[in-house]
Amino acid sequence: PAYDPDGTPREGADVAELTGLLDLKDWPEQMRVIVRRERPHPGAQLRFEDVDGYRLTAFATNTTQGQLADLEVRHRRRARCEDRIRAAKDMGLRNLPLKSFAQNRIWCQIIALASEITAWMGLLALPDSSARRWEPKRQRLRLFQTAATFARHARQRVLHLSDRSRWAGIIQAGYDRLAQLPAPAG
Repeated sequence: PAYDPDGTPREGADVAELTGLLDLKDWPEQMRVIVRRERPHPGAQLRFEDVDGYRLTAFATNTTQGQLADLEVRHRRRARCEDRIRAAKDMGLRNLPLKSFAQNRIWCQIIALASEITAWMGLLALPDSSARRWEPKRQRLRLFQTAATFARHARQRVLHLSDRSRWAGIIQAGYDRLAQLPAPAG
């Protein structure tokens, strides 16, 4: 059985090693191929390579020790990190637009800050929304480009959103959730 990140067995998911069934003569020594099979979550679009309703994902590793399920969990955690790197590239890390090393270093810090802010926004403002998992381009199009204004009324900040935005409800719920957080100490 495959494991969840907390180490408990994942229902309906299995892990197997296929190294002995493959021709890996041109591969480096001690390479292993590990495959995970799991039924896609309800509502997921099936792909043409899904076999008998199972989604198969494989990865290669040269790690020789450890249970297959532990190696697979480690691989999935690394994939999440790779997603964050890809998202940072979408935010501007792909090209270094400035001339000097020092300027580009500042640019990289700005990108890192933007990545952190969007990650915390998903965690704190949008935990129950599908917008939490949106890619940066989709967030920019749907959330960050919505017409809005702030006003003060009765010593409170009020957010006015465009009535034409399909995403106004998500933005308002996120803003209300952030407004309920306690003020930072200090």
